[in-house]
Amino acid sequence: MVNGTGGRQERRVWLVTGAGSGFGRAFVEAAVAAGDLVVATARRVASLGDLAAAHPGRVEALPLDVTDQAAVEALVKEVVARHGRIDVLVNNAGRGHVGAAEETTDAELRDLFEVHVFGPAALVRAVLPHMRERRSGAIVQLSSMGGQMSFAGFSAYSATKFALEGFSEALAQEVAPLGIKVLVVEPGAFRTGLFGGTRASAEIADYAATVGPTRRMVEAGDGDQPGDPAKAAAVVLAALEAERTPLRLPLGADAIEAITGHHEAFRAELAVWEERARATTLDE
Repeated sequence: MVNGTGGRQERRVWLVTGAGSGFGRAFVEAAVAAGDLVVATARRVASLGDLAAAHPGRVEALPLDVTDQAAVEALVKEVVARHGRIDVLVNNAGRGHVGAAEETTDAELRDLFEVHVFGPAALVRAVLPHMRERRSGAIVQLSSMGGQMSFAGFSAYSATKFALEGFSEALAQEVAPLGIKVLVVEPGAFRTGLFGGTRASAEIADYAATVGPTRRMVEAGDGDQPGDPAKAAAVVLAALEAERTPLRLPLGADAIEAITGHHEAFRAELAVWEERARATTLDE
């Protein structure tokens, strides 16, 4: 993406899902500011009208439901036919969900996996043949600090992000020898529409003490999140340009502190059980 003197070799072509608001919109703005061209997609293409109008010839707005595999394949073919390549795929489309594991219905869980796992997987499969051919490209997967840890009420949401991270970790090892980067972004609380668009399962009274605080945090937290999506997008672009792009990139002090604390707690728990866990090998 960058030549040996530090200058850009050519204008990159981005494909960004969920570009109508939040992180998606911030990625579009950052890519355009970097001199690139962006194909911005959203389920409601009208939400992209102002972006396309503000950046004529630099932002193309197209409708896409990431859960429609046929539409995913058709869109990727269209973009490659028009521009010759896709340099950066950003799997950003998503939504929140709150509810205890027992409260969450099968339909709710499956719908969330369609958006956060099967949709991104379909887009990855669609772009990889073109990236492999060029031996170049980057895939950005929008996870969450909830992709490494979870909280009462976020079982479904975190399950999808855990799955996305496992998928992406293996993917990164598979495509690295082909010149393709994979970056998993793990934001904390950022000023996006995630909380405002969060769906909730029907409540069971017995979970009021554990899941209730999470529900109230989501309801009251929209608009008060400390993170700036524009600053996050700038860090992501810097990570993509780095000689050694990290696999995981937590964003926000809250994410870094929570993930660090989670790892320390796990390490402490492992130490207590390590001797017995190691002693489970077969006796010869």
